[in-house]
Amino acid sequence: MTGFLGGAYLWVKAFHIIFVIFWMAGLFLLPRYLVHHQESLGTPEAEAWTRREALLRRMILSPSLIIVWILGLSLAANLGLFEGGAGLGWLHTKVFLVVLLSGYHGWAVAYSKKLARGQGAIPPRTLRMLGELPALAVVLIVILAVVRPF
Repeated sequence: MTGFLGGAYLWVKAFHIIFVIFWMAGLFLLPRYLVHHQESLGTPEAEAWTRREALLRRMILSPSLIIVWILGLSLAANLGLFEGGAGLGWLHTKVFLVVLLSGYHGWAVAYSKKLARGQGAIPPRTLRMLGELPALAVVLIVILAVVRPF
């Protein structure tokens, strides 16, 4: 299956990068929303944060996540990931980090729904620190994709 994308490879790669940018924008924004939402629990403003978070999930986060995975798996297959291609340690690590980032996405979405029910248990400082995890992940992922260190 290696090389099956042919001339479409660069187009698929370009759209993969575009939707990664959309997904990351949402993952940078949602944790900040969560902090504000949690701080507003018990006030009329909390409902507005619930609506904002739902819109962000529906319009940016979920569609981008799905498209990133479809295009990314296509690119990985094109490189021979599923055939045991040699020299793809960087890609295995990148996919692992994207799996972790997808798990973070799931956690953030679940926490936003928990906040919508009026339940928030994470200390604000911790919540702010958790909001920095996507930035760390994207730094590592970009280095792996560009430098291909192993």
